[in-house]
Amino acid sequence: MNRLRLYRFLMGTLGIAFFVFGAAMVAVFFLYQRPGSVPLIPTGPIGHYFVAFTGCALMGWAGGLIGAARAPLASRSVGTMTAFVLALMALIRMVAWLIGDYAVWLGNLPRSEAGFFLLIALALVWLRPTVAESRMAVDVEGGNLP
Repeated sequence: MNRLRLYRFLMGTLGIAFFVFGAAMVAVFFLYQRPGSVPLIPTGPIGHYFVAFTGCALMGWAGGLIGAARAPLASRSVGTMTAFVLALMALIRMVAWLIGDYAVWLGNLPRSEAGFFLLIALALVWLRPTVAESRMAVDVEGGNLP
């Protein structure tokens, strides 16, 4: 059961991190709206709107991750989808790095982020509960689902 405990820890940690990053993105939006403010993220009003929207989505995703950490046997798909999205985020970062327009501003950061996201995705897939474990948990908790 150490694998399941580690999976729960990873999901919970990701959930807390996503919530913190999401709240920070929403805060950046409101800080930008003050008169005479200097933007914390180098983008215009439309960019800040999308930053806030992304922050709200991250906070919602955080709720799903924390719920999956509490009941991992009942929510395997949350970890699977999170791994898929992290791999997609890694792909986008590698494309941004290859294009080179972002290299002046970000340097090699997209490459490092891509590797980090792929490692987390691999851990999520490797540690997630098996179908047999999920079915066994349903049998123990009161019968099979229809």
